[in-house]
Amino acid sequence: MARTVRVHLIIHGLVQGVWYRKHAAEEARRSGLAGYVRNLPDGSVEAEAEGEPDAVDRFVQWCGKGPPLARVQQVQVSPRPVIGQAGFAVVR
Repeated sequence: MARTVRVHLIIHGLVQGVWYRKHAAEEARRSGLAGYVRNLPDGSVEAEAEGEPDAVDRFVQWCGKGPPLARVQQVQVSPRPVIGQAGFAVVR
């Protein structure tokens, strides 16, 4: 059985109003990850992703670039306990 990990991300930069959440959710689902993505009041985006370590690493790398219109300045990543979540949601 593959090991599962979960990470929490805060993505800073021009990441709201550029379809970041939609594209992040598509990327996560393609990779078989569970979790969520949402906008924060300060203009950043928060995400949590859970799944196989390689898939989570790829998602974190993607978050550092984002969709074409995004201008990511910084991604803060911290480990979280695995919760066994299913599906990946865009939280509004």
